[in-house]
Amino acid sequence: MDIYCVVTGQNESGKSVIMRNMPIKPVSIDLLPGYEFHRIWGSDSIPELPSDGTPPPQPRYFPSKNGFRFGFFTIPPDTKTSVDQIGTATALEEIQRKLPGMIDVLELDHPGMHTTDTVDFDVIVSGEVYLELDNGAEDLLKAGDCVVQNGTRHAWHNRSSEKCVISVALVGAERKP
Repeated sequence: MDIYCVVTGQNESGKSVIMRNMPIKPVSIDLLPGYEFHRIWGSDSIPELPSDGTPPPQPRYFPSKNGFRFGFFTIPPDTKTSVDQIGTATALEEIQRKLPGMIDVLELDHPGMHTTDTVDFDVIVSGEVYLELDNGAEDLLKAGDCVVQNGTRHAWHNRSSEKCVISVALVGAERKP
């Protein structure tokens, strides 16, 4: 999916202006063919206003407890890729380089299952996808459906023949014991 982003801000006189107007290129990785990650905006601290539209640093894919992320990800129809085809070391290095911190939350023994210290607001933009929770419960979500993911262990599965695009807003949270 082509994602285009307009960023507003304020100029020196305090007037609202368009600061940036550009396409966002997706991040893809060899281990997950067909997946696309569009990292649109985020920060690891509370935003300050006025803003000149400069993107805040977001060194890791998931936000810190005071941070947030906004983006899209695309899940292709179910595909299987063998790590042996790519090479484990190469695949892990690529994920860490392109999506820092992603590998830290993924469960290698249960592909796709992960847990993050975030509250996620997910909206299915197109296609359909199953949301799986750690007890095996699944829910089919279609375009227009949304999920509020409260730091729970989960995975996404696209069992259709079409790709699924999900818009996500992730808010960092503090997990208590």
